[in-house]
Amino acid sequence: MTEPAEQQDRSYQNSLRPEDQQKVDEFLTRGVNSVERKPFRPMRMVILLILTVTLLSIFSQFIARWAGVY
Repeated sequence: MTEPAEQQDRSYQNSLRPEDQQKVDEFLTRGVNSVERKPFRPMRMVILLILTVTLLSIFSQFIARWAGVY
């Protein structure tokens, strides 16, 4: 009888020795990796980018009119 796919695939199994796994776990719980972060919000970034580009465009138009280009 054949084994299930999960048991045949070695990526489902932990291939680290216990002492190596302990080092990985310690690394993940210290420094930058230990800080809880807010979830990434791509729409907030897009809106902020659109707002920034719009404000810079308006500012550049103001400078062009003030300098007499238009």
